Amino acid sequence: MNKQKGIFVVLVTSLLMAPLVNAQEAEQSEREALYSIYATKIPASAYYLRMQLPGHIQGGIIEPRWMEDGNSFWFVEGLPENTVIYVVDPKANTKKKLFDVARLREELTPILGHSPPGQGVPFRNFTFVDQQKKVKFKVEGEEFILQLDTYTIDKVTKTPTEEKQLPRGDTILSPDNLSIATIKDSNLWIRSTADQSEIQITNDSIENHYWSLERAEWSPDSSMIALLKIGERNVQKIPIVSWLNAPEKVDWINYPRAGEPIPQREIYFVDVSRKQTMKVNKGEEGDHWIGILGWRPDGSELFYKTVDRRWNKAELMAANPIDGTSRIVLDEGVPPGHFHMSPYGTFMFTPDRKMFILQSEKDGWDHLFLYNYEGKLIRQLTKGRLVIMRLVTLDENTGWLYFTGRDDPERPYDTHLYRANLDGKGFKRLTEATGKHDGPYRWTDPNQAIQFTPSKEFFIDTHSTMDRPPIAELRKADGTLQQVLSKANIEILKEKLKWSLPEEFVVKATDGETDLYGAIYKPFDFNPNKKYPVIEIIFSDEAVQRTFIPNPFGWCAQALAHQGFIVFMVDVCGSGGRGRSFGEEDFFGNIDDHVAALKQLAAERPYMDLSRVGVWGYSAGGDIALSAMLKAPEVYHVGIAGAPVWVDAYSCRATVIEPLIGLPEENPEGYKKFSYIKYAGNLKGKLLLIHGTCDSACPFSHTMKMIDALIRAGKPYDLLIFPDEIHGLFSRPGNFTYYLQATRRYFVEHLKADNN
Repeated sequence: MNKQKGIFVVLVTSLLMAPLVNAQEAEQSEREALYSIYATKIPASAYYLRMQLPGHIQGGIIEPRWMEDGNSFWFVEGLPENTVIYVVDPKANTKKKLFDVARLREELTPILGHSPPGQGVPFRNFTFVDQQKKVKFKVEGEEFILQLDTYTIDKVTKTPTEEKQLPRGDTILSPDNLSIATIKDSNLWIRSTADQSEIQITNDSIENHYWSLERAEWSPDSSMIALLKIGERNVQKIPIVSWLNAPEKVDWINYPRAGEPIPQREIYFVDVSRKQTMKVNKGEEGDHWIGILGWRPDGSELFYKTVDRRWNKAELMAANPIDGTSRIVLDEGVPPGHFHMSPYGTFMFTPDRKMFILQSEKDGWDHLFLYNYEGKLIRQLTKGRLVIMRLVTLDENTGWLYFTGRDDPERPYDTHLYRANLDGKGFKRLTEATGKHDGPYRWTDPNQAIQFTPSKEFFIDTHSTMDRPPIAELRKADGTLQQVLSKANIEILKEKLKWSLPEEFVVKATDGETDLYGAIYKPFDFNPNKKYPVIEIIFSDEAVQRTFIPNPFGWCAQALAHQGFIVFMVDVCGSGGRGRSFGEEDFFGNIDDHVAALKQLAAERPYMDLSRVGVWGYSAGGDIALSAMLKAPEVYHVGIAGAPVWVDAYSCRATVIEPLIGLPEENPEGYKKFSYIKYAGNLKGKLLLIHGTCDSACPFSHTMKMIDALIRAGKPYDLLIFPDEIHGLFSRPGNFTYYLQATRRYFVEHLKADNN
């Protein structure tokens, strides 16, 4: 080929290829744009609060505002520009629009001088006044009162003394409503609700030895308050460096590691009128975690709970406010491997406060028991294959105790509402639809949980599954369905964000018997005849089997899948909620189970390319992602590990590691054994470590130790640092979105999704 002919061929080829290249670039640009929408729609606090998706999901979750009769309530639906406010009367089983929207807007127009904003009700919050004959609301910063029968609207003229509110923050109102306990400069102060005057009660607080209102309790007669005094003088501190300050700023925070001193917590009785304090003698010395539970109705004793630092022995105690002495009401060990205990646990007084209800695993399952004040078992209230999740409420008039739990071996993550009477009869499940009718404690949006009316005669049941959007129903206390209040509409979500329902799966653990549950997410243009790289998203707390949107984990999974990946999540043995003892592999995320799940999935799905597998986790999930890259380097090729909770057992918080393997002096070999650092030389793939420099939950030193081990082993790594950022990456605007975008870029670059 001569030179001119060669140039001609290249030119023709370029012209022929140009449309294909441009199409590929356009497609990739579309994928990036789609991911950007997903990334910006996940709030920085998504791991702790529900997703906020205005304009994409409407309905399905309601926020009831209770009315004077103890049953009725109102709630808001629709977007801000098209707001509708409904009022529900459970006894009449009616749901009506509270306002005549056209009439309301017509009356407001001449007052505002223009038409109110939007097309619906021009406000989303209001208060009833004058025995619910009127409502007070704000529009454009001005306050108005609407007469509901005549629709007469008057503008409110405020006076400086009109609004009196209780102070916000760390405060507790006394039962007689006359006094407010508060903490100022680490000391106890009492404020009068009548004239807001303040009196300092204690003056002995010093650095690292201070008063706290954590679960503090006023006595029934409002003469005394029981509260904690916390000593942290001997607790080890770690530096939190603010690098962006000029000059740099260093704060030292308490971080009790394994085997080191933990905070000393003591309960005190404080006589408010006399300004006298008395320390509660809890009996046995030693390190304990302590939680205040509540007073007997006559004020004769204060109930509290102690848990030893290994979290395997709990004692229910009662303290005498006259002399500070304590007696043991109940003591109970914890079955090995069950570490859900806390200084508070599940405890509730009966309506007459002559007995109490306690949650226990004494018969091998999680049940509720009724005891008298002497610690004598009166009766077991629940039985069978049951795991109690949450005490919801107790109807003092009927004796019905309502709680959520799990009892279906075929659907082990479904959470239902149950009730049992204090007489030991009538145990019954009240919700029938599959799915979650109440979420795990720290993941539950209050509006997505079971909510009883103040009268306890009705409840709102909001439930969903991974493939069924939320539905909010009104039910009688016995579970009888009254009506559907709201159903989520996800058509815009599917249209604009190409959301598709995940594929749920069940595989076997390495033992060949235990079922493992999970979900697979696919690209919007999925083609079963193609080969896709695979990404496993990990979070060690039953992240998979949550409800439908809101679900930050499913949200991230779908966003990544749209970049040309098959994304899956699986809950393995040892994960939160699995309910079994910890073994050696569980300290490393039970990687064998993850690998077993991956191979079983790929065996039935030839479109999963096992030569390109990635893994991504943050916090506890960051541990497991790191473990996957080090313990199964032939299986996982690209990993992202964010803010690992530990890299060796010695670096862990005492509350995390000691319940699992004891104190270092008790089990030195165990502490040497459970370390990611010694596996650094196993790394073969691409690893990105991510951390915020001001992380106090998982200190920055964890990642630094891992980096040092990789350097000593001669292994390359990548690092993304967020200056002055805390654990959740949400303290500085834009950081969380940047983190998600960095994740996408890393996987796209190194797993090389083929979107042609």
